[in-house]
Amino acid sequence: MALGFGIVGCGMIAGFHARALASLPAARLVGCTSRSMESANAFAAKHDCSAFASVEELCGNHDINVVSICTPSGAHLQPALVAAGSGKHVVVEKPLEVTTARCDQLIDACQQAEVLLSTIFQSRFHESSQQLKSAVDAGRFGQIALANAYVKWHRTQEYYDSGAWRGTWELDGGGALMNQAIHNVDLLQWMLGPVEEVTAYTATLAHERIEVEDTVVAILRFASGALGPIEATTSAWPGEPKRLEIYGAAGSAAIVDEEIQTWQFAEPDADDRSITDRLSAPNETDGGASDPASIGVAAHAAQFQNIIDAINGHGTLLIDGAEARKSVQIIAAIYESATCHRPVSLNV
Repeated sequence: MALGFGIVGCGMIAGFHARALASLPAARLVGCTSRSMESANAFAAKHDCSAFASVEELCGNHDINVVSICTPSGAHLQPALVAAGSGKHVVVEKPLEVTTARCDQLIDACQQAEVLLSTIFQSRFHESSQQLKSAVDAGRFGQIALANAYVKWHRTQEYYDSGAWRGTWELDGGGALMNQAIHNVDLLQWMLGPVEEVTAYTATLAHERIEVEDTVVAILRFASGALGPIEATTSAWPGEPKRLEIYGAAGSAAIVDEEIQTWQFAEPDADDRSITDRLSAPNETDGGASDPASIGVAAHAAQFQNIIDAINGHGTLLIDGAEARKSVQIIAAIYESATCHRPVSLNV
């Protein structure tokens, strides 16, 4: 029987969740709720579900097994606590929350309620990302020297002006790093392991009326000894595809959005040719480089399927609350470094 889902928050990202769920036979979107009943009704009509007047009302519905939180980042905690307290499994759009303390509060609540907690990091579910992770785990790079992430996107002033929460510390939790580049931060720590120390600079250079950065440069030192820069901005017109690179003594690889552009190893593998042939095709969208709505839902669907399988006892949850917390901890350290003008240790 299909699991029933409810969505809290009916903005742009909620539409991705709804379309991903609609593609899965094992899922059924039962209802939605929003601060605006008008928005909830419009979303419900578009996605063929019921509109609820409040989070409490939605979580009280017995047909809903899982609640997906699609509110602004700094407003994830409260509805998620209501859902957990109602015995619902909880899925949170990235980031888990905007501080590690709020992440911990949510993780603890879900553990106490004995419900599953996951955060959407759909980039891990692209086959190119999984192939890169497998190559790292297999030691194909030898000693990794550099692991780089570049997210040079463009967001207009109108984008930030479109919602009072955008560009605020309280509800956005940060700017180009927390909102846009967090997927690559997650990929870096997933592939390379713990980060020991960060040094960073941030600036707001091309946008007005926002509290947060639109440009950041950070250097990470991993526990493995590898080093790596993160460069992120929303001020690079017209916007370029995001890029993730790993360089080691025995191999080099680069992924641009979902496309493998570099895949070279000192000891070739029989599957290398098929991997590059299959995964070097250009992306059908710009990956969000200039338009946050221009991404597909296939990776979201793959992650939701993993969540459904885990709930049904048919697999391991790949991104739980503790795993999702790691990127928030790294980003918080980067912001601290930029504010205090010194390296910051993560105490790993």
